[in-house]
Amino acid sequence: MGKFDKYKIDLKGMQAESSSYEFLLDNVFFANIDGPDIQKGKVNAIVKVKRLSHAFEFNFDCEGVVWIPCDRCLDDMEQSVSTTNRLFVKFGTEYAEEGDNLIVIPENEGEINIAWFLYEFIELSIPMKHVHAPGKCNKAMTSKLSKHLRGSANDESDDNDVEGFEEPVIDNVEEEENIDPRWNELKKILDNN
Repeated sequence: MGKFDKYKIDLKGMQAESSSYEFLLDNVFFANIDGPDIQKGKVNAIVKVKRLSHAFEFNFDCEGVVWIPCDRCLDDMEQSVSTTNRLFVKFGTEYAEEGDNLIVIPENEGEINIAWFLYEFIELSIPMKHVHAPGKCNKAMTSKLSKHLRGSANDESDDNDVEGFEEPVIDNVEEEENIDPRWNELKKILDNN
């Protein structure tokens, strides 16, 4: 029995017009799927399959929590996830993805494994920026990061311990000196408006 056999749905043998499946995606699921971002989590997934005239409609409802690395301090952080997605599956001669939400599976196989789709829908629901709430980041890491940013900006090092991370302030004076002179005429137009 394979790692993801329980996520196979037999469409060819489906007797009812609709079926519902419930899965608990835990740390074992995320470790086995070996995705690039999520390694741990606890997500409840409800998948409803409805037979249409020439296809099957899958409705995915996933809700729970995953642990992902913080972009700032690299410690794991808890991220709530809640997503609803739809996928259409139809029979054909060979496997193909015909759009964002249309999959063709070989009719002679008659089944689809939805494990990777579950992972993708959860991963796509995570915000691009993964950062702990203010004051929750690893203090040692944010202190080193802050010292590094100050050291590179001022060429000085400060041994004071930093409570939280602060975004660096960018000085626009040096940037303005390096502007291509051809843009000065356009800048004058903007200044007049």
